[in-house]
Amino acid sequence: MDILASIPSPSESEIHLGPLPLRGYALCIIIGVFLAIWLSGRRWVARGGQPGTVADIAVWAVPFGLVGARVYHVVTDYELYFGEGRDWVDSFKIWDGGIGIWGAVAGGALGTWIACRRRGIALPPLADAIAPGLAFAQAVGRWGNWFNQELYGRATDLPWGLEIDNGIHHGTYHPTFLYESLWCLGVGFLVLWADRRFRLGHGRAFAVYVIAYTTGRFWTEYLRIDEAHTFFGLRLNDWTSLLVFTAAVLYLVFSARLRPGREEAVEPVAEPEGAAVEAGGAEAAGAPAKDPEGAAASETATDGDASAGDGEAEEAGEAEEAGEAEEAGEQRAGEAEAEQAAERAGAPEAAGAAEAGEAAESGEAAGTAPAAEAAETPSAEEADRTPEGAGAAREPEAAEGPRA
Repeated sequence: MDILASIPSPSESEIHLGPLPLRGYALCIIIGVFLAIWLSGRRWVARGGQPGTVADIAVWAVPFGLVGARVYHVVTDYELYFGEGRDWVDSFKIWDGGIGIWGAVAGGALGTWIACRRRGIALPPLADAIAPGLAFAQAVGRWGNWFNQELYGRATDLPWGLEIDNGIHHGTYHPTFLYESLWCLGVGFLVLWADRRFRLGHGRAFAVYVIAYTTGRFWTEYLRIDEAHTFFGLRLNDWTSLLVFTAAVLYLVFSARLRPGREEAVEPVAEPEGAAVEAGGAEAAGAPAKDPEGAAASETATDGDASAGDGEAEEAGEAEEAGEAEEAGEQRAGEAEAEQAAERAGAPEAAGAAEAGEAAESGEAAGTAPAAEAAETPSAEEADRTPEGAGAAREPEAAEGPRA
């Protein structure tokens, strides 16, 4: 007796969280997205990136990826939505299933590129960080096909055959969703090992993920029996996988030759707000700004010294003005006292001066007359010795004239 006769399909495609119905397909995608963001964030920080960067980029990458996945499915299976008796509005009902992995990769890559440009981050190192997370997310997301009973393989009697009863097929079929889920788990662990063993960088870890995934996708596409466009005997997804596989191999080979090793820095370090301004001011002053707290304390101390200096200058100015006013008052008081003293002593001094002047004039007059007379009257001897003496003695008298 077989322990596992077959894998049953779920009786319902919805999970009820209380009154809120949640489709199993959407739940698997949500879990896969969060798993990829969590693992990719850890790998990004381990490579030298900043925490939270992957979550910020996911805000762009996830919506672009979902839109790209749905567009790829609608374009490649357009007859399901735009044929006779079809309703084109169903093309927007992503919760009913129907997404394409290559559309998700293309759309997610576009959203990631936009987010990286906005943050100044190179795309290849980020792709290396998220590669294993993408593989694990696909491993979880594939179980959404199990909830919807879709994308199964050929009929089989193997003990792990998937029971299908959807009104179109009835029996057991290859559970291609399980095959691909297990394959994606192996791809994720392979990328983790190769990245650690060979220190892959510059997008080569992502290239390994693409090469490994497309290899397994050829096999699962071969087993599937759902309708698909074929070209030269191969399904459209096979051709897409072949082209992507070839591009990844070429990139892996040439990238290893042109840019060996791994990136030393994956993300520019963001300076704290205000640090650039303080650093610029310190450089202009010729001093390094290494300690923002010390710079702030120095600035506070400088402001305090300036305020204290202004206060001292103001006090000194007021004291100087008070001293000048006091000195001017004392000077005016001294001048007033001097004037009063001069007025009190003015009369006696004037009288004494007048009397002294009169006495001096009288003395001068009394002394001048005998001297003049003596000068005017020469001695008899001088007159006898020189006749000129008598003439000379008379000349002053004649010159001066009589005095009143």
